[in-house]
Amino acid sequence: MKSSDRIVRFAEFTLDPANRLLLRAGTPVELGGRYFDALVMLVRERGQLISKDRLHEEVWRGVPVTDEALSQAIMALRRALGDDAARPRFIETVPRHGYRFVGEVAGIPLQESPTATAVAADERLRVVAGGVSGAAAAGLLVGLVYGTLAAGSGPGNALSLVLVLVCVSVLAALVSSLGIAGGIGWQTAPGRSEWWRPVAGGALGGVVVGGFARLLGLDTLRLLTGSAPDRIAGAGEGLVIGLAVGLSYWLASRPGPRAVARFGPAALLGGLGGFAISLLGGTLMAGSLAALVARFPAAGLSLSWAEDSRWLAVAGGFEGALFTALVVAGMIRARTAQPGA
Repeated sequence: MKSSDRIVRFAEFTLDPANRLLLRAGTPVELGGRYFDALVMLVRERGQLISKDRLHEEVWRGVPVTDEALSQAIMALRRALGDDAARPRFIETVPRHGYRFVGEVAGIPLQESPTATAVAADERLRVVAGGVSGAAAAGLLVGLVYGTLAAGSGPGNALSLVLVLVCVSVLAALVSSLGIAGGIGWQTAPGRSEWWRPVAGGALGGVVVGGFARLLGLDTLRLLTGSAPDRIAGAGEGLVIGLAVGLSYWLASRPGPRAVARFGPAALLGGLGGFAISLLGGTLMAGSLAALVARFPAAGLSLSWAEDSRWLAVAGGFEGALFTALVVAGMIRARTAQPGA
């Protein structure tokens, strides 16, 4: 293999010239033959000015093309990379002269060059880990908010209430994210870039983990106390939040949008999902805690505000927005991070 055929990585992309393959987070990116050759040439000579004449001679190899056709080729490459000509991450225009690749490039040693499958598996694991880390942050924030509210109105020790609710909230978020992020990672393997795949994966993961967690939680309470609440988050709630996370992940994965444009829809979709769950009689964290308090009134936990269905709906929207936005942000950040960074 020639040195110019070595696999390289830049941002979330992996370029494999020998196999004529460009992967974005493990998913193949379709590029025409000449466009792929132009990208290889730019990446191979990162930081160097590539004149239009060189592109004509070495990429189009004498085939007559106009400057307009060359500009169209560069525009197509930018679209494929999610790049912006005004603020280039990868391809910079040098007016009247040519183009320069300005992205950070990391070479992969030849003896360690992964196949497309290995690259996809690595990135899939990073996506799941990113989702779990985002969920942990969401659980921590939710637990702190509810713990602070409970500490201000309950008879129990304030610090203990906060610590218990933080631990319970983080654990619930971690379990939920493992199913949802795992389903999304499973469905977004190479060649599976359709919008419905992460949506289906997130929904399936949410249903499975939600149903299992509800069954385990209720059985545990019945075993230990002889009683269990009538309502607790389960498969239905997992389905709705999984759908929101999957669709938000697909939207955030599309080339181009900035952070607000990426994660604003995630917060909106998750918030609407959580709000709808509460209005339709379902429960998330606040609703499940309220059901536990109702079943065990002697417990040292008071959530008087959760007795109002309107506040429960607001709490559901808050939980859904925070969980969806942070899980999606974690997955996107992990997917676009340079391995080993």
